[in-house]
Amino acid sequence: DLYRKVFVFRKDPSDAYVVLRAGLEQPLQNFTVCLRSYTDLARPHSLFSYATKAQDNEILLFKPKPGEYRFYVGGKFVTFRVPEGRGDWEHVCASWESATGIAEFWLNGKPWPRKGLQRGYAVGAEAAILLGQEQDAFGGGFDVYNSFSGELADVYLWDAGLSPDKMRAAYLSLRLPPAVLAWKSLSYEVKGDVVVKPRLRE
Repeated sequence: DLYRKVFVFRKDPSDAYVVLRAGLEQPLQNFTVCLRSYTDLARPHSLFSYATKAQDNEILLFKPKPGEYRFYVGGKFVTFRVPEGRGDWEHVCASWESATGIAEFWLNGKPWPRKGLQRGYAVGAEAAILLGQEQDAFGGGFDVYNSFSGELADVYLWDAGLSPDKMRAAYLSLRLPPAVLAWKSLSYEVKGDVVVKPRLRE
């Protein structure tokens, strides 16, 4: 249980990462991924990387520069332009629905205009899921200049789209539906220089 704790990625650039275990049975037709990050990086960095043997960017939350997020599904991406952070925690949720190809992006509890992405696609279940690095191969192929440095917390993955109420609940750290990956019952393994510490502030 990592409640009120964070992963601190100490080095920049870094070769460290955290492996998450999800135990998915079947391909995803819908999903929502949420997490909170705290960093002063201005260079590109990966927040959440979900790779299959067929596709290294099966699901990827990537920040190429301040004020911009990229959300990948099955190797294709849409860009969400956001106000530059004011040096605070940023909470992001991204959800995707195969039937409509609708990608939703929420920043700090607020929805951005929806975009179209990979209609009819299915996300593979046999995945390597990593925090802190961007996979260019299944479970590897890292570029340290895409690595994350800073603090990550409140990582969740659901095999469903969340309602707007639940998106806001995730931002506010309220009660959430059972998840494939849940911060309060996370199965993880640290690789390299990552430290689990209490959160310094809300």
